[in-house]
Amino acid sequence: DRGGVAVVLSTLVRLLHEHPAHPPLTFLFTVQEEIGLVGARYVSRGKLGQPKYCFNFDGGLPNAIVMGATGDEHLDIVIHGKASHAGSQPENGVSAVTIAGVAIAELYREGWLGKISKPQGEGTSNLGIVQGGAATNVVTDLLEIRGEARSHVPEFRAEIVEQIRAAFERAALLVTNVSGESGQVDFTHRTKYEAFRLTESDPVVAMAVAAVQRAGLEPLPKISNGGLDANWMTSHGMPTVTFGCGQEHIHTT
Repeated sequence: DRGGVAVVLSTLVRLLHEHPAHPPLTFLFTVQEEIGLVGARYVSRGKLGQPKYCFNFDGGLPNAIVMGATGDEHLDIVIHGKASHAGSQPENGVSAVTIAGVAIAELYREGWLGKISKPQGEGTSNLGIVQGGAATNVVTDLLEIRGEARSHVPEFRAEIVEQIRAAFERAALLVTNVSGESGQVDFTHRTKYEAFRLTESDPVVAMAVAAVQRAGLEPLPKISNGGLDANWMTSHGMPTVTFGCGQEHIHTT
């Protein structure tokens, strides 16, 4: 996030040149935030000098005070079908692509893809990477899908994961060849980061509010549906507030 890096670097330069009074400070540049908050996940608190309060800079308005963020479960779905010639003997094959299509159609129809709003909870899901196939004249026997499920509530996030798993396993049994053979799904998942939520009574939040007010802006407390380095920093015992640094409409041009 070059915007965030610019904020931190300009702050550091100002401190070095103007020498204002300040408490002990640690400047941290984390790597691989975009692929799962990897740098923040493996941060060593001891190497940072045991900081008590942390401030992160990410997208959004400068008066935004992000006090919490969602959790994310990574999904790996491998679909095994049965190859055959797509022109002369397509009926002998079991298409991994068709299995995926049946599962995705069910999930979309039942409201378990994209923005999810159910009586028992809210969240999101996305199947972001789909890879497979070698030729147009071969019934595809292997398809790999990577996706995610998000929710602020761990129990509901687990339900989203279960709904996706069940849909793919049902689809694998539904799609058969002329001999009655069906496909198979290998489904695994792992937690990329857990949700967190600070309160306005937390000291780090009070500091953030005061800083925004001193800048002549109106504080805008927010809870994010995206993951932040703050997720892992707070999990490590370093409560972290995220400020905006200007970026908007994330992942668009």
